[in-house]
Amino acid sequence: MGIQQSVPEDEEQTPEVLSTVSDDILQREHGALCAAEIGSELQKQFAFLPGGRGMNGSPIIVFPEFPAFSELEEEEVQNVLSYLTSIPSVAASGVGFILVIDRRLDRWAAVRATLLRIAGLFPGNLHLVLVLRPTTLFQRTLSDFLFKFNKDEFKMKVHVVMLSSVTELHAYIDPGQLTTELGGTQEYSHDSWISHRTAIEAFALMVKTTAQTLQAFGTELAETELPNDAEATTSLLHTHTLKKDKMKEDLQVALSQGDRLLEYINEPLQMNPEYHMTHDELENLATVQRLLGQLNETETAFDDFWERHRTKLEQCLQLRHFEQHFREVRSHLDAVSERLSGFSELSVSPAHAEHVLRELSGQEDKACEALDRALSLACEGDRLIENSHYAEDSIRPKCSELRVVCEDISSTLRSKKSLLLRAMELHHALEKASRWCEEGIFLLASQSVDRCQSQDGAEAALQELERYLDTAPLHTLIDCSAICCQYEAVLSTQLRDQVERVFQKQSSVHEMFEKRRISLKKLAAKQTRPVQPVAPRPEVKSPLSSPSKPGGIEKSIHRKTAVESPIHNGGTRHASLSEEEENLAVLRRHVMNELLETERAYVEELLCVLEGYAAEMDNPAMAHLIPNTLLNKKDVLFGNMFEIYQFHKRTFLKELEAYTDCPELVGRCFLERMKDLQIYEAYCQNKPRSESLWRQCSDCAFFQECQKKLEHKLGLDSYLLKPVQRITKYQLLLKELLKYSKGCDGCDDLQEALSSILGILKAVNDSMHLIAITGYEGNLSELGRLLMQGSFSVWTEHKKGHAKVKDLARFKPMQRHLFLHQKALLFCKRREENGEGYEKAPSYSFKHSLSMSAVGITENAKGDNKKFEIWSNSREEVFIVQAPTPEIKTGWVNEIRKVLTQQLKACRDFISALTESCSVNSYKSELLFSSSPSRSWFLFWSLNLFIFLLGCTCLSFLPLLLIISRPLLPDEPVTSPTTDRSSVAKKRFTLQGFSNLKITYRFSPLLSTPLFSYASKSLHHPPTGWNKTSLSVDASEENDGYSSSEDPLNSDPEDEVAKKLAPGKYTVVTDCEKAGPQELSVKSGDVVHLIKEGEEGQWFVKNLRSSKEGWVPAANLLSLISESKSTQSLSSSGTFYLLAASATARKNGEGKITTEIVWMRLAPAFRLLSSSPDIQFYSDFTVCNYLSHY
Repeated sequence: MGIQQSVPEDEEQTPEVLSTVSDDILQREHGALCAAEIGSELQKQFAFLPGGRGMNGSPIIVFPEFPAFSELEEEEVQNVLSYLTSIPSVAASGVGFILVIDRRLDRWAAVRATLLRIAGLFPGNLHLVLVLRPTTLFQRTLSDFLFKFNKDEFKMKVHVVMLSSVTELHAYIDPGQLTTELGGTQEYSHDSWISHRTAIEAFALMVKTTAQTLQAFGTELAETELPNDAEATTSLLHTHTLKKDKMKEDLQVALSQGDRLLEYINEPLQMNPEYHMTHDELENLATVQRLLGQLNETETAFDDFWERHRTKLEQCLQLRHFEQHFREVRSHLDAVSERLSGFSELSVSPAHAEHVLRELSGQEDKACEALDRALSLACEGDRLIENSHYAEDSIRPKCSELRVVCEDISSTLRSKKSLLLRAMELHHALEKASRWCEEGIFLLASQSVDRCQSQDGAEAALQELERYLDTAPLHTLIDCSAICCQYEAVLSTQLRDQVERVFQKQSSVHEMFEKRRISLKKLAAKQTRPVQPVAPRPEVKSPLSSPSKPGGIEKSIHRKTAVESPIHNGGTRHASLSEEEENLAVLRRHVMNELLETERAYVEELLCVLEGYAAEMDNPAMAHLIPNTLLNKKDVLFGNMFEIYQFHKRTFLKELEAYTDCPELVGRCFLERMKDLQIYEAYCQNKPRSESLWRQCSDCAFFQECQKKLEHKLGLDSYLLKPVQRITKYQLLLKELLKYSKGCDGCDDLQEALSSILGILKAVNDSMHLIAITGYEGNLSELGRLLMQGSFSVWTEHKKGHAKVKDLARFKPMQRHLFLHQKALLFCKRREENGEGYEKAPSYSFKHSLSMSAVGITENAKGDNKKFEIWSNSREEVFIVQAPTPEIKTGWVNEIRKVLTQQLKACRDFISALTESCSVNSYKSELLFSSSPSRSWFLFWSLNLFIFLLGCTCLSFLPLLLIISRPLLPDEPVTSPTTDRSSVAKKRFTLQGFSNLKITYRFSPLLSTPLFSYASKSLHHPPTGWNKTSLSVDASEENDGYSSSEDPLNSDPEDEVAKKLAPGKYTVVTDCEKAGPQELSVKSGDVVHLIKEGEEGQWFVKNLRSSKEGWVPAANLLSLISESKSTQSLSSSGTFYLLAASATARKNGEGKITTEIVWMRLAPAFRLLSSSPDIQFYSDFTVCNYLSHY
């Protein structure tokens, strides 16, 4: 922060100089009269100052003939006399004035009055009074006589001389000093005199005003405190400059006016060179010249003062800029220091050290810019000091601080680079030694056992080993303690452990080589008999009695990695396994190194794109190169690349590096970050839009300039493809790791990680297809997660009445692309697009959808192992789907079965929760038990349903599905006639699998507390066959498999025989119009009599109201409720009713809550999710009492 400084002392002295100059301009006292103020009195000319002088230089004032002098007011006379006496110089006025009173044409009385008034009002010193007395004889005689006797009356201290003529006057005053009226030769114009005086006095006043203004401005500048910031200093300098310019303008106006006045005074002299100016004219000329001189001095003093003040403000502005730049540079240097402190000299691998060094080099370039700027600013401060800047004490310490900080940063950079280079040197040495060990292991593993059985082969192998051991000094490390001492500055605990492991590894390899050398030397020795090659076997035990003879050859577990000893006791199976594990570890490290290297390179490339392209789109300097089609499209072009970069840079790369020494466990890292890796799905979904935008703008100057700056050989589109390539690369690397990690601790994690990565790739691929769907009016996100997608051949069948109708093109399948969601199955038509890249990808036109809550499947259709059926609404709509392969068909059937199973479980959980919530403590009314079992059952369920709806939906409409069955009565058969059939139905599965759920209700004897009282009206016939003494709640699951042919609810209406129900009376529950000549039109409520049963769920009945006969759908009929046992109820054993109870709660006119419950039956089988359920009962009842806890 700058410090407010005051103006220097030389500036403070300048206002005093200006004040002195301005005070000397006018010598008369403050408040003296001016000609302009008494112009009217001067115009009367009863007294004037002609400019003449007496013998001693006394100024002459003439009182000419003025008959009305006595009539003048004293103020007028006093003002004129005061003004006239103030005009001559102080020296001339000090000698005294000579008054010439001309009263030649007056009388003595006038002379006397004039003398008396002058004696009383004259303000100055008098030297001589000369009176031209009246010229008439009488008046002259009278004046002589009276003047002698009344001389003392005039009270004048000077001598008064009475003159009879102008000739006598000339004896006292030279005629050249008198006007022509007094017999002199001086030319005098009273008007010109007044004009001169007015101009001179106006100029003098202007000069004084200007001087005073300059003095005030100088005082203001001297008292101004210097601002603390550059902006305020600039504003102040601008303001002061404007004021200075205004002052200079006023000064120039005054000087111009003085020059004009001087020319006006000199005008008579210019017209007549022989003209002699009077003393007053000479004094006027001197006065104007003096004023001009003083004005010039004032201007010079002000200019000097302004120059110093301006210099002061400019230095202040320089100081503020210096301070501002100092703060910016200091902040930048601090940031550089902080970034440098984040670079560790310690590294875990050569790649890591190289990566850190590369990043440090990048930071070095930025740091050099900051250092150059800081040193430049320090030099600028030195220049300010050399130019005698007033704030030298403030500038010098800052320059020193900048140089010290720059030196510290430079030293830190050099130190870190040196340490990192030493760390890389150590890493490369370790890597070189480790590579020598690994190559040695490969050499040992590559030596064929058969080859070593011969003497020549053994000798060749021995020579090969000797040659390789000769290279050890060039590649291996010599002394562990020397290495640790030499690289002490860069040795971390991890790196120290790595050094020790490398030395241990070197020792192990040397030991292995030594053992192999011993073995080969024995084999190379002279043998008593040739050794025949032996076929490799899992294991051959060598004879214990002859340890010196060659033994069997153990079979290698891994052809390229297992190393077996060719002689007895030269190596064991344990040693072979150890070598194999070591070799696999080497291969795993190779894969891990590739994973880490490519990951670091990937992060660098993402950063390069984000900084070199994305950030430049916000750079104002590059704005003119960006085309209009690219404006505000950064999110479209780059997608969520920044989010991907942040994840890999901050999280994933660091976690991967933690598994450098245990590659087999890296699968855990992938599993922990599997959710984070799903961000690639959004990037891939945006890729078509990004590629389309890129094609529109790929040739623009902006991308070319960015590519030129980055020195990239490839365009931006190649780098935008990097994330897609990276997510696919992971599964290849995981496969390689898995191949070399069999039996390791992390093998299962690697397998699971590979499966998860493949799942992400599948989800990405599916989402790319999903966004290509067109024509779907709903929201795809509301359909749940996309489970599967694929292309199939599809045939469709529709059931109309009791006939089955296939599409016209029944022999030619439709090609459809199916999208299986959690809540719906979409049928789309694939359309190929023309274009490039993603624009060439196909699109899908939406054709049809099925809700998964209304779907059933038949796993095998038409005897084809690639076909299956998907149907809904009691097979009113059937889709025969043919997959490309049986495997794809099996996968789809399993996935659909899984979805339906989940829905079934959800419904079971709902029924279970509903069952628990429907426990009523007691009932007061005996109506519930005195009526028929079906009536009691209906009222019980109605009441419980109302309680549930009222408590859960707050008096709002809600449909509720309930599956009701009852156990067998003792006298009922186990199998209903409706289940008899000779053929086995096809296996299929749908939500009608509720047949596995048995729900019964039993009234508890504890139900004695009154809870509800209600009135029932228009209560029609509820279902029969319920035993009121055995109603209980008991939910159990049986037959855990999917729906089978033995279950009527899961049977196929196309294959099953119509229901064999005993003839009886039925009521029509829905209107049915006549669709054919043999069909019968019936209305809801009609009673019909069953005559015979037909195909496809059609019954031949007789309408008892109209006595007409015809076919009607059995689904629209319901058995009449009666006591007759000749009519078998639809609620027989094993038969399920689906009751769709929809309740509407509202308040009636009396303020009571009225609930209307509509029960709907969906029968026969597979009508669970019918879109038009049959209305069975209506019931209204009013609830009078309601417990708050419900």
